[in-house]
Amino acid sequence: MSHPKVWSSLNDDYIRFAALFKKKTGIDLVLYKEDQMRSRLTGLMKKSRFDALVDFYYALAKNETLLTDTLEHLTCNESEFYRNAQRWSVLEQRVLPEILHGNERIKCWSAACSTGEEPYSLAIMLAAFRQSHEIQVLATDINQRAIQIARAGIYRAESMREVPKLYLDNYFELREHRYAISEEIKRCVRFKSHNLLADPFEGGFHLIVCRHLLNYLKDKTTEALLGKFSRALKKGGFLFIGEVEQILQPLRYDLEPVDAFFYRKR
Repeated sequence: MSHPKVWSSLNDDYIRFAALFKKKTGIDLVLYKEDQMRSRLTGLMKKSRFDALVDFYYALAKNETLLTDTLEHLTCNESEFYRNAQRWSVLEQRVLPEILHGNERIKCWSAACSTGEEPYSLAIMLAAFRQSHEIQVLATDINQRAIQIARAGIYRAESMREVPKLYLDNYFELREHRYAISEEIKRCVRFKSHNLLADPFEGGFHLIVCRHLLNYLKDKTTEALLGKFSRALKKGGFLFIGEVEQILQPLRYDLEPVDAFFYRKR
């Protein structure tokens, strides 16, 4: 497949593609690590039988299905309930008691929530405190298809490996080899589409969970995002990040480490 518009070299093909893609979708790929985005694009191009980014872009411009598939492929990350269960135990046993103490209204945010496993994990942990506290769980992601899956709340067994049996029995129903989250928990989470790198943030959060996104971002993008997260947290609020991520010089963002992958707003 070819197109009369030819880009000048392989060195700038990605930059040109990213600029046109931003105009088309509002998503700025330049803010992400190029090698990771290139790898995802290459896999999708091979699957769709394209050799050049220029040809792939002009196909996206004409084919909404291909564009939707590309958006999903570039922005959706795998998720599961209670991923890295030891860290969720720290959240349950150390962080949440500190948040709940002295706060009748609790506001939490699962940022880049993918298909909803993490915000539902959080909502289940907080379910026992709903009679004594007013609890809000906001869950956002840039990928609208992922948000649709999250709202449906139906998951494969592979996502459930770390779910404690008590939670599995109380908050899930097995339907044709898949697990459906209870309506009680679904009502606890407010899902919406949101671009962390472009859209304004709400504020006043006691807890922000953002796991497995920072490692995809360029350093400058990460720094800007951490500053925005810090400003969105209440004093004493917590940021919970992924197990392969770390925050260098957390004091720059008025954050202090309290446990592995947990930071408190000073």
